[in-house]
Amino acid sequence: MNLKHTRRAFGRKSSKRMVLHAGQMLASQARLQPDRIGVRDLDRALTFRAWNERANRLAHTLSGMGLGKGDRVAIFAFNRLEWAEIYVATAKAGIVAVPINFRLTPSEALFICRDCSVGAVIAEPELVQTVDAIRDELSCTDRFMVLGETAPPGWQSYEDLLVRASPSEPDVAVAPDDPWCLMYTSGTTGNPKGAIRSHRGMAMLALMTQVELGLARRDDALLVMPMCHANSLNFFTSFLAIGAPITIFSRASFDPELCLRTIGETGVTFSSMVPTHYMMMLDVPDRGGRDFERVEKLMVSSAPARIETKRAIMEMFPRSGLFELYGSTEAGWVTFLHPDEIFDHLGTVGREVTGSAPIRMLDENGNDVPDGEVGELFSCSPYAFEGYWNLPEKTAEAFRGNYLTVGDMALRDEHGFIRLIDRKKNLIITGGENVYPAEVETVLSQHEAVRDVAVVGVEDARWGERVAAAVVCRQGVEVGSDDLLSWARDKLAGHKRPREIVFLEAHEMPRNTTGKILHRVLRDMLKERASPETKR
Repeated sequence: MNLKHTRRAFGRKSSKRMVLHAGQMLASQARLQPDRIGVRDLDRALTFRAWNERANRLAHTLSGMGLGKGDRVAIFAFNRLEWAEIYVATAKAGIVAVPINFRLTPSEALFICRDCSVGAVIAEPELVQTVDAIRDELSCTDRFMVLGETAPPGWQSYEDLLVRASPSEPDVAVAPDDPWCLMYTSGTTGNPKGAIRSHRGMAMLALMTQVELGLARRDDALLVMPMCHANSLNFFTSFLAIGAPITIFSRASFDPELCLRTIGETGVTFSSMVPTHYMMMLDVPDRGGRDFERVEKLMVSSAPARIETKRAIMEMFPRSGLFELYGSTEAGWVTFLHPDEIFDHLGTVGREVTGSAPIRMLDENGNDVPDGEVGELFSCSPYAFEGYWNLPEKTAEAFRGNYLTVGDMALRDEHGFIRLIDRKKNLIITGGENVYPAEVETVLSQHEAVRDVAVVGVEDARWGERVAAAVVCRQGVEVGSDDLLSWARDKLAGHKRPREIVFLEAHEMPRNTTGKILHRVLRDMLKERASPETKR
């Protein structure tokens, strides 16, 4: 890259409060280490220079289609290398990326596309059918791009468009507080809401991640979580900003044996996965002979992991430290639990991330509760989201001044560590008594036969709600509902004990792509599946 292009990448005017957006981050790395591999998936790789040139071509392509600053482009794709080009290109062009979960039905995807009035669509070939089912109801005119070299009728080839576009840096003035991504929440309790993430917020989040994890250019990230999810986007930005290579696990679904092979063969140093991913890898029968020597940092995210799972992970990756974090699409990272704390502070999610204000626990009247008491968790950081798209009332509900909540209930223990209790919306009120599902789940999960468990409240004519549990047993182990309840009798108060237990296969437990339980779906399942044999 010559200096003329460098100046163009960073704009004609500078600001004393300037932070780099993703396009500028990549332009810097293309100049500093042009021939080093910057991004790869399981089939392809790009140097920082080639990645930057392709991102420039895509930015010019989107602008050439008539998209301007602030316009939205929806992305329907499995994990693949092009995500890295799309996220960077939208930053360079000042366009807002709207990643769509590839597991959504056409009607669910339509809600998001309508909600933010997308002006263009980029889609995986296998997901073209999903878009075609709703395209007549979109306002994209002819701006439909399909990844790859061939295109079905009504679509334009992504590769053909890039070949015809300029590789020069786009000359677009993008401000730090401009929106970069519109990340729709998983919608576990209703319609998804679009969380607005700015360039400044994501740059600050990247910096704090680098500090907390001690990242350097020699690191190499394996992104297993869907690239349409905030977890992968956050780590993607963090590794890009520091100039460390990124590997995208390019499969539509998780393959534990392939993941282990990838970790051993590519020399990655970091990955973030949900407990289910780790459990699946631990179940791979033949793990011998694999080289995990370079793995230094592993993250457990999005859901809690049991202590035996943590110990097994550390045995499989003996040179790696194990981290846990708590965060949300809206808040970014809220707490980190470091490797030297993970067994001394079991049941907690750590303490505040570097650069954040002290977490507050508030009661229903907005008053701080004492340490050791449960309150609604409010966090304050320099990288919180800008608000919900077109939902000013919901945005106002989420904030108290600079402090943000997503409705999680928690307490701070005597050592200053945060213990999550449950989602405020998941609270079960049975006979006037409050029951937090996570507390019941923690107890039931300690039974030797229980592999997975989730607890919800279902309507009850007498008690208002009753506690119900869905249990997945370990392979080859069985337990009856009466035996399980008898075992838990001296561990749970009477009002906390499930009135019914339904046994599920592992694949039947309803989770979203980040491993979180879909409580609405589970409630409906338990209503339908409850029978005299599963009730107590």
